[in-house]
Amino acid sequence: MRRFFAMCALLCLPLSAVAADDFAVIFKAQGEFQDVRDQVAASIEGQGLKINHTNKIAEMLERTGKDLGMTRQVYVNGEQFEFCSAKLSREMMEADARAMVMCPYIISVYTLPNDKNVYISYRKPAPTGNPALDKVLGDVETLLTGIIRDAM
Repeated sequence: MRRFFAMCALLCLPLSAVAADDFAVIFKAQGEFQDVRDQVAASIEGQGLKINHTNKIAEMLERTGKDLGMTRQVYVNGEQFEFCSAKLSREMMEADARAMVMCPYIISVYTLPNDKNVYISYRKPAPTGNPALDKVLGDVETLLTGIIRDAM
């Protein structure tokens, strides 16, 4: 029931791809970080995928920055979800065993200081020159984009 109400609230939030460059695809949403974060997690799990680990990036930078003498706040909130698709990961690695480095997939959710938006992003797979692997990496990118769009 909680998920239902959260989904209803987020359906009213605009989502748009704000950047796609050589290494990242970034979407921008309006709303509360925790709500957007929870919807992304629910969308990953809704695809039948298991989140292996959640990295608390903003907390890590805050904690270690003090020890390093670096005090600039990079993120207000920032987490990454690590997960894999058994089917796509197998297809990737059958196309090229070196593709193991592409797993797990990661979706990041973060907020920036003095910015009311919530950003959702993933690493953009680079072309490999291997047509079979490039096709699977395209499928992975379709999965990641679909998870983000489904979350919103």
